[in-house]
Amino acid sequence: MKNLLFKTIAVLSFLIANANFSKAQQIPSAQLQSNPWTKAQLMEPSVLANMIEKGQKIRIYNIGVVEDIKGATHLGAASEKLNVEKLSKVLKGLPKNEAIVVYCGCCPMDKCPNIRPAFQLLKNQKFTKAYLLNLTVNLKTEWISKGYPLATSVK
Repeated sequence: MKNLLFKTIAVLSFLIANANFSKAQQIPSAQLQSNPWTKAQLMEPSVLANMIEKGQKIRIYNIGVVEDIKGATHLGAASEKLNVEKLSKVLKGLPKNEAIVVYCGCCPMDKCPNIRPAFQLLKNQKFTKAYLLNLTVNLKTEWISKGYPLATSVK
């Protein structure tokens, strides 16, 4: 009788532990990450488009796999270590008060694997005017569909 009770408790413990584990696996990994930027470091697309239109000096880096915004340097997906290293090399020697915007826009920001590593690099290198383009949905919805300037025409 004790053996049966022990086995039942062991099986129930196993099932409960696995049920909780599988729930944890359902949470998207980006939601578990903290964002390295502050709200003040989010730049609205209309603000950047206006800066580009007025010819204001700002460095723009595409750290994703999307279309290039006018004036952007395409570095590739910052989820890949090699591309974060490329960004680091590009930033080397720039004044720490240089205005810099990074963006991806391949997917919603809360799921994007590229923006956090790139922005963390800017933070680590102590850039004081570092911004993340606030593309909460994606580049197509919040930039291209609004007719904001691209490096090349959309086909």
